[in-house]
Amino acid sequence: MSVLTRDEAQTRAQLIDVHRYTVALDLTTGDETFESRAAIQFTARAAGDTFVELKPALLRSVTLDGQPLDPRTLDQNRLALTGLTEGEHELRVDATMRYSRTGEGMHRFTDPTDGETYVYTQMFLEDVQRVFAVFDQPDLKAVFALSLTAPEGWTVLGNGIATDEGDGHWSIAPTPPISTYLVAVAAGPWHSVRTEHAGLPFGIHCRRSLAPHLDADADEILTITRACYDRYHEKFKEPYPFDSYDQAFVPEFNAGAMENPGLVTFRDEFVYRSAVTDTERQTRAMVIAHEMAHMWFGDLVTLTWWDDIWLNESFAEYMGYQTLTEATRYTDTWVAFGIDRKSWGYDADQRPSTHPVAPDPDAVPDTASAMLNFDGISYAKGASALRQLVAWLGEKDFLAGINTHFARHKFGNATLADFIDSLAASTDRDVHRWAEQWLRTSGVDTLTPTIGNGSEAGWTLDIAQRGNRPHRIAVGAYDRDLVDPGQLTPRDRFEIDIPQQDGPTVRPGRRPDLVVLNDGDLTYAKVRLDDRSWATALDSLSAIPDPLTRAVVWNAARDMVRDGELAPTAYLDAARTHLPRESDLAVVQGVLAFAATQIADRYLGPDDRPAALATLTSICRALIRRTEDGNAPGLRLTAVRHFISAATQPDGIQDWLNSDSVPGGPELDPELRWRILYRLAVLGAVDDDAIAAELTRDPSATGREGAARCRAALPDGDAKAAAWDRMFRTDDLSNYLFTATAQGFWQPEQADLVRRYVPRFYTDAVELADRRGPAIAECAGRYAFPIHAADEESLRLGEECLSAADLLPALRRKLVDQLDDLRRALRVREG
Repeated sequence: MSVLTRDEAQTRAQLIDVHRYTVALDLTTGDETFESRAAIQFTARAAGDTFVELKPALLRSVTLDGQPLDPRTLDQNRLALTGLTEGEHELRVDATMRYSRTGEGMHRFTDPTDGETYVYTQMFLEDVQRVFAVFDQPDLKAVFALSLTAPEGWTVLGNGIATDEGDGHWSIAPTPPISTYLVAVAAGPWHSVRTEHAGLPFGIHCRRSLAPHLDADADEILTITRACYDRYHEKFKEPYPFDSYDQAFVPEFNAGAMENPGLVTFRDEFVYRSAVTDTERQTRAMVIAHEMAHMWFGDLVTLTWWDDIWLNESFAEYMGYQTLTEATRYTDTWVAFGIDRKSWGYDADQRPSTHPVAPDPDAVPDTASAMLNFDGISYAKGASALRQLVAWLGEKDFLAGINTHFARHKFGNATLADFIDSLAASTDRDVHRWAEQWLRTSGVDTLTPTIGNGSEAGWTLDIAQRGNRPHRIAVGAYDRDLVDPGQLTPRDRFEIDIPQQDGPTVRPGRRPDLVVLNDGDLTYAKVRLDDRSWATALDSLSAIPDPLTRAVVWNAARDMVRDGELAPTAYLDAARTHLPRESDLAVVQGVLAFAATQIADRYLGPDDRPAALATLTSICRALIRRTEDGNAPGLRLTAVRHFISAATQPDGIQDWLNSDSVPGGPELDPELRWRILYRLAVLGAVDDDAIAAELTRDPSATGREGAARCRAALPDGDAKAAAWDRMFRTDDLSNYLFTATAQGFWQPEQADLVRRYVPRFYTDAVELADRRGPAIAECAGRYAFPIHAADEESLRLGEECLSAADLLPALRRKLVDQLDDLRRALRVREG
């Protein structure tokens, strides 16, 4: 399909102004296709030619101002509109469209639990063309009036209030002017919980089979929603701009959520069927807060072109964490951001594919390149930059600038320049220079301290900076407790500007035992510890009073491992010493995740992996013993999960599965049962009959994914061949079943068994991407990549693929990133 270029979008926006779409969708015509009729009212500012986009199964008819156009002139996804005269026009398009199984366009899903069917749209970035004809670019905003015909017993949801007209006919209230990618519908026999807040209807919705689980959490979800709504109205002068607020938890959703005005869609894993930790509940709450922030920044004011996607995502990311901290019971959200989310940005920013938070417009020449910038830089780094901006600017001036921006551009479009101008109108600070230094540059600064011993004048701190961004950071100084040397006492916390303008900073007294740069984690930079501070941290990391400071120190250790400055085994030793005493759940989860997925699975070679897994199980046993009193269920659940995943012998976890419980708790819920069965499959301790029996016990969609993952993980040649064929030879796997199969296929324990599939990946993935498109290409690059084949031959094959193949951009980007991670793993192993 043709991609839209920035130049084409600018030309079209200069020629036409789109007023209104009237769209009728008929969802009753079968399992494979639906009917789509669109009438588009638009104005041509001058005589000229343009085009409209759609991706039909069948284009039945097209009329422009009542005159028929030849449907055969459709070229890929473009229908030419030639000879337009200046003035008003109406385009009518009647087509048959295909349902999707990949989460793009109109996705259709049948629940294996009860046989009920659901459909929903995901129009981003250019998938609205899969649903109806459209002038598809973000700066051609219009009013959208949709009507749907749905099967009897279904409920229809949309951007506005939906009205049941009877006999399966539904109408959705017209929207204010919004961008094409933000149009949304969801239809099916939804289970709904409805309420009202601030005079608006609020609703949460899920599949019927998940109803008990949604009902159990409805109060929590709605409490978070109301709290965020009220807090945003305290921050923003513009009121919520739409007529209702629905949140639909939908199946097989590719992203975490999507900010459709009035109808936010979430992946329905956020409706928890099994026990979860409080940190996972906090993550769900953050996503709720993030998506609601988009109602203003993204929906009310929308980017002009995709180079400014960070304006949407960085703002919502920052606001999500900050508002959750201010308005809900989750007051330590920045700890989770620091230990988990921020590392996503750091990692992305050190790969060859890095880019500025706000890339130059020429770097995003078309929609295919725009898709590649939905990464840790646009989200985590951008949010970190905004957090640093607020620290430098002050929240009062920051919010004043934001409100100026909303007032100037509501229901319109804006650019980075517009945003910076709005901020500049509210402060005397040079925000234009700040933007050039922070938003127009790529890469991660590194801050390294040199500490002078105490003298009569005091101790000195000199910070070497690799990079050139300005930073305002806090420095924490800690001493060993005189009574209990294992404990640390805060002595001092002070702010400094980087680069230091007047030489080393001098502080009174002797030098501290531990000096932490970026204490409080207010900037975006890698930090190092001096030798004495690192020795203190090794002894007393878990005794640092503030969990956010502990997160900063753990991140420093993580970065040192990745950069070859700290042995992976030293990180594991620190984890073994301190995690059994760690009280913050986010820190435990973040450290265990890095230790398991990066150190044990990638950074250590096959000979060292058993010892790493033994360390992990030792840590988990200690945490399980510590939580026997039942006072820390989330910590215990985290330890149980990681113990299962690190098990090298089947007997213990097989006993848990047989008894349906971990001794002392918890009882096994579906998630834990599938986790155990998956590990047993990897170890060769179960067969397909056991997997089939578990699927009979749990025939849900999640159960199907668990079974697919387990079958692909069996250490059997026939099982591997069948899994490979399901992924790469047939095209009937949905996005989620493809992902589950891919997750099970590659296992470090089975390197010899799957070695022959490593070269096949580089040919088969290219063909698959060409057949199935960007969503499956991204899944293949992320999950089906031979991540554990950390050797020079795999690297050679990957580089050969990149140089020789005409790759779909989504797959190329994933391969570039994966191969860079592979090079890093090899460097760490060699170090």
